[in-house]
Amino acid sequence: MTIDIIPVGQMQANCYVLAGCLTKNAILIDSGDDYGRIASFLRKKGLKPQIIIHTHGHIDHIQADSEFGLPVYVHELDVELLKDPNRNLSGFFGAPFSLKSGIREVKDLSDISLDDLTLQVIHTPGHTPGGICLLSQNVVFTGDTLFAGSVGRTDFPGASEKQLIKSIKERLLVLPDETIIYPGHGPASTIGQERRNNPFLCES
Repeated sequence: MTIDIIPVGQMQANCYVLAGCLTKNAILIDSGDDYGRIASFLRKKGLKPQIIIHTHGHIDHIQADSEFGLPVYVHELDVELLKDPNRNLSGFFGAPFSLKSGIREVKDLSDISLDDLTLQVIHTPGHTPGGICLLSQNVVFTGDTLFAGSVGRTDFPGASEKQLIKSIKERLLVLPDETIIYPGHGPASTIGQERRNNPFLCES
């Protein structure tokens, strides 16, 4: 599996482009809001995006969905965020966005596959009710659940700090220390690094 990272939009959300070894088909994780830049990158690499997977339904991660016109996978509890500008926060920025079609619901421990790529859904509520992480072998895409040295915000509607920390400790920190985390914003890290040094997770 190859992993390319394209920070997009004003919030510099990480759009991840995953491609396998067998074909030029690709998965987009959190397509963000810069269709032109992502499409240009895909053309340059000769990749053909087939599906989009969202770690959660906030606007900085979903705004290019309509332009791509691909099937969009999201946890069942975040489906309404894609459809409702107030819940996905786009309404607060004066540019309401909603996606009405092409949405495919996933649940905890679902597998999403494309060719030789398989990602397992790990439900990690807290940042949003339907926040998920995506595990593939020794890497996990953590969205806005877990960052390098930080955790996701919990001051949005439907968020819960208690639930977020519980999700991280019970669903992510149980992974091997060498597991690489690719977050929704900022640099990569590892589970071991965050277990030892993340100030939001260290026990007092």
